Amino acid sequence: MKRAKEKSENKVEYGTISLPLPLIKKIKSRIKGTGMNSVSAYVAFVLRQILSEPSKKGELLDKEEEEEVRRRLRSLGY
Repeated sequence: MKRAKEKSENKVEYGTISLPLPLIKKIKSRIKGTGMNSVSAYVAFVLRQILSEPSKKGELLDKEEEEEVRRRLRSLGY
């Protein structure tokens, strides 16, 4: 009986999200032949990857990256 209780405690609950149909079509096209079995599985995988990356506290670029972009733009005449 204890084993059944452990399984129910580890059960993952799911919700529903809506995506634009053109995006779903692109995802279906991208996952063909990859072994990814559904659009939901792909979206969950991508979101886990993104959310596992360290946060930059809302900044798109750190100061060093920003200076590098500025340097490159100046070298191009901007």
